[in-house]
Amino acid sequence: MMVSKGQIWLANLNPIKKNNEVVKVRPVLVFQNDELNKNEYPTTIIMPLTTQLIDDVQPIRIRINKRENLVHDSDIIITQIRAIDNARFIEYLASATEEELHTVKKLFLEIIE
Repeated sequence: MMVSKGQIWLANLNPIKKNNEVVKVRPVLVFQNDELNKNEYPTTIIMPLTTQLIDDVQPIRIRINKRENLVHDSDIIITQIRAIDNARFIEYLASATEEELHTVKKLFLEIIE
């Protein structure tokens, strides 16, 4: 299964390892660059999405509107970035815009710097 940076996929994030980790089957944003994605690297860096919306919490989250097969407005949870095995991807849902990806990258850098 080939994923690309900026795509939103349904993925299985179970089993739970720690109480503060986001789990269950949910949409995730592919954040890994396409050089690794196209070379069939066995894991992919993602950020999970949630429909439990919280307003004005940047840089921790960014809101994206429903589109394509993403049926609810959702927050990308930037602080829950992680790598998952590629076998966890279930189906393609939608794509983030270039502007959204730029904002996600900017907010991610704010968190780590």
